[in-house]
Amino acid sequence: MNLAEATWTDVRETTPDIALVPVGSTEQHGPHAPLGTDSIAAEAVANAADGRLDGMSGPTTLVTPPIHIGVSEEHRTFDGTLWVSPETFRAYVRETVESLFGHGVERAVLVNGHGGNVEALAEVARQLSRAGASAVGGADTDDHDPHAVAFTWFEAVGDHAGDMGHAGPLETAMLRHVAPGLVREDRIDEAVDGAADGWGEWVRGVNLAHDSHEFTDNGVIGDPREGDADRGAELLELATDALCEVVRAVADR
Repeated sequence: MNLAEATWTDVRETTPDIALVPVGSTEQHGPHAPLGTDSIAAEAVANAADGRLDGMSGPTTLVTPPIHIGVSEEHRTFDGTLWVSPETFRAYVRETVESLFGHGVERAVLVNGHGGNVEALAEVARQLSRAGASAVGGADTDDHDPHAVAFTWFEAVGDHAGDMGHAGPLETAMLRHVAPGLVREDRIDEAVDGAADGWGEWVRGVNLAHDSHEFTDNGVIGDPREGDADRGAELLELATDALCEVVRAVADR
């Protein structure tokens, strides 16, 4: 169920078991990919999992509207990037999910598409789960057991995960599959020319760079030429498989 397209009576009649909350960012993704890349990918994975689970035996799901602005200050020097502090981000995501819990949807999976959100979302999931358990005096109460986990799609795609980068092969592949019209194909060579091979400036395990402009001229990490639409289709399938498995595990927990 797509929450933005449903009515309140649809939600009450369906009584979903688990909310899928896409979380992304609005930040630079090189000269060839849109600022909304992370949100687009997260929403695509959430919708694919929701569609697969719909009509199957097991948990019923709803997909909320995506959270479009995240922890992205590392890209602050690139025009168009928006960000909030980790504290503001955590509070916004937590209170959004708490509103779902207030309607009886007591399980949530935060479906993430931005690396900068990972740490904050893990903390939000812990806060939501611990608060729910504390409210009923412990985690073993059957009739009221709110629980949340965070899922990042590009960490769940097997061997592909090592090629993540930023606006590189994986994100470009995903876009070419789910939103091909948004990839500026005429700027791919420009993206490659200004790209870095890896994230950061590392010395003895310490990253000396705090912001992406310190090590990449145009915001790209990796080679977007290695991410075609066929690879994007495989990535979406792998991420969807993983998310469905997580949803079932959260429902059964």
